[in-house]
Amino acid sequence: MSIVRVLMIGDIVGEPGRNVCHELIPKMRKDEKIDFVVANGENIAGGSGITVNTAKDLFRAEIDVVTSGDHIFKQKDVSKLFEQSRRVLRPANYPDKCPGIGSHIYKVNDSLSIGVVNILGRVFISAVDCPFNKIRKIIDEFSKQVKVILVDFHAEATSEKIAMGWYLDGEVSAVVGSHTHVQTADETILPEGTAYITDLGMTGPFRSVLGRSVPPILQKFLTQMPV
Repeated sequence: MSIVRVLMIGDIVGEPGRNVCHELIPKMRKDEKIDFVVANGENIAGGSGITVNTAKDLFRAEIDVVTSGDHIFKQKDVSKLFEQSRRVLRPANYPDKCPGIGSHIYKVNDSLSIGVVNILGRVFISAVDCPFNKIRKIIDEFSKQVKVILVDFHAEATSEKIAMGWYLDGEVSAVVGSHTHVQTADETILPEGTAYITDLGMTGPFRSVLGRSVPPILQKFLTQMPV
């Protein structure tokens, strides 16, 4: 099997995050001969949610698939986005009646297709279907069709993400965490060959609090008042 080069990017925040994607990704794709790019974009529209125009902006930055998380439905026109493109995923364990899809197989070239799964954690975050049960059904189906499967597990608790890595070890190519905006230092190859990291971190303003302006966040912590 030939080498497949994949770039996976953590939570992109607002216009600064989108700008740096335009600046760096096309050059990285060329220099590193990257075949496929997956990025979490649930905070690209003003720091919360995703719109038709901001999604198209990421596509112009040569991102192939945009994953998301608990903020995916913050912007009103996201339903239109799902109608227009399968290149944006919402967590697969949202109720089936929700707009959009949570997993898909993408054709990269004549000899390569890649499955991407977006799943949402439940610990400290949202009341959704069990991510472990939901992803089991998806992986069982995808494994019959593709050899490369990528999972973006958007979750708060490190324990839940680590457990998912071990649960899928040997069954998928990579399990990467997103959501906390802080990159962890536990990148590894698990015993059965799955690449894993608890959180990819954030793509956005460096001098910030998780991509947000520092003064109002400090004011919030100091006073507990809305800002």
